[in-house]
Amino acid sequence: MTEKSFLTVEEVAAELRVSKSKAYQIVREMNAELQKQKYLTVAGRVNAAFFHKKMCYSD
Repeated sequence: MTEKSFLTVEEVAAELRVSKSKAYQIVREMNAELQKQKYLTVAGRVNAAFFHKKMCYSD
């Protein structure tokens, strides 16, 4: 099985055990940070590797 490249808002909410509205806020903040670094983003989704790095799940 391959690892997903992007996480949806629902997956972020489930992983962090927060409401969907809080997950949307987190996804928007992370996507804004990625946009400042000149990356393209998709509304309602966040790069899985970036998410895990920001949440201290990986190096």
